[in-house]
Amino acid sequence: MMPLVPQTVVLRWGHRPRDFRVTTHVALTARVFGANGLILSDVEDYEIKTTVASITKDWGGEFSIEIGKPWREAVQEWRRSGGIVVHLTMYGENVETSNVVERIRGSSKKILVLVGSQKVPREFYSKEISDFNVSIGNQPHSEVAALAVFLDRLYQGRELDRTFEKARLRVVPTPHGKHLIEN
Repeated sequence: MMPLVPQTVVLRWGHRPRDFRVTTHVALTARVFGANGLILSDVEDYEIKTTVASITKDWGGEFSIEIGKPWREAVQEWRRSGGIVVHLTMYGENVETSNVVERIRGSSKKILVLVGSQKVPREFYSKEISDFNVSIGNQPHSEVAALAVFLDRLYQGRELDRTFEKARLRVVPTPHGKHLIEN
């Protein structure tokens, strides 16, 4: 499987114990829609790390997960290494009515995507933290949906036609029923 360009990692901010399923869905969505990894900032939830690692082992591909790193440290390290930061928020530039995705893609830099679970710190919107504030529509919506739409627009659908190497399980698409192959 050829990695998609640009390299993308998702930073999940604001995870709470009741958010276990949603944070897991953020990680799974990031993985299948082309991201290289997830940083679960400021929280050490080993159950999520284990769950995502197990799914990656069964379904193939490479996907890293880092837990507990302070969000500010993650952003600063990312910027120092030459990457850009994209904050997904309903207040940002709309992906449909602006050219924001083209500008992001045109930067040719690796991307850290900030995804919140609750009200994010005000500084997420600032130039010091986010190079781009991007919205998927300007209405309240799920961070999982926003991440999926953003990554799909970023990779122009190419992420949906990848083969995940070293997969133990593989779905054979069928018009009816289920067909699963175990390697």
